Amino acid sequence: MYRWSLYVLRCGDGSLYTGVAVDVARRFAQHAAGKGARYTRGRGPLTLIAKTSCADRSAALRAELRFKRLSRSEKQAVLARRRGLLAFARRAVGR
Repeated sequence: MYRWSLYVLRCGDGSLYTGVAVDVARRFAQHAAGKGARYTRGRGPLTLIAKTSCADRSAALRAELRFKRLSRSEKQAVLARRRGLLAFARRAVGR
C-alpha cells in the first residue's frame, strides 16, 4: 500500500503549486528538472514549503482540490499555521 501525500511548492515567481504524489522527493526532483507539471517549468527555483500524508489517493486528491479552490491569502494563512496543511487535509476529507 502506498502512502499518498499532498505537497505545496513555491515557484521562483512567488506563485504556489499544489500536487499529490507517493514519493514527494522524487516528484520534486522531476519538477526541478523541468519534467514535472507544465506549470512549474520555467518558474524555478522551486522550494518545497509544505507536505502532509493522506490516508489514500482519494483523500489526497480531495484535499488538493479543496486547497486549490482557496484564494491566495487563504492558502498563505493555512501554510502559516503550525501543522496547517495537515489540519487542512484532514478537514478536507471529513476527519
